[in-house]
Amino acid sequence: MTINRSKSSLFLIEQLIAIAVFAICAVACIRIISTAYFYSRDSRDIGFAIIAAENAAENFKAVSGDFEIVADILGGSKTQADGNLVITVYYDNDWQITDDTNASFVLYLNSGSVKELSSFRLIEGNVSVERTSGDELISFGIAITTKG
Repeated sequence: MTINRSKSSLFLIEQLIAIAVFAICAVACIRIISTAYFYSRDSRDIGFAIIAAENAAENFKAVSGDFEIVADILGGSKTQADGNLVITVYYDNDWQITDDTNASFVLYLNSGSVKELSSFRLIEGNVSVERTSGDELISFGIAITTKG
């Protein structure tokens, strides 16, 4: 009888070791999958932020730097901050334009300096997209030259 008892104890220990190895592997896989999910989400958000920022910059250039028209095209609000015009556009988690209460992301289009050159005018600005938590996703300067 001791031989059967010893074999069943050995089998039980073997099963416990197999379960422990499985649990360790499962924890490692869950960690890898969750890290991949967060990287994927960040990549998605950065991709949409780039598209939104490029859209704002292209519209700024298309209307020769007229902030009134750009604000209407983008569906944003205009404010004055530190002597510069700022267009603010809010986006939800699905990158649809929304109001500030449901926003997850914010696009800012800031007017910059206007320099009069010989027969041209240089209008500068800045576009940035952030999470509402303040994490910046993308930011770059823009400029356009117009006649006169």
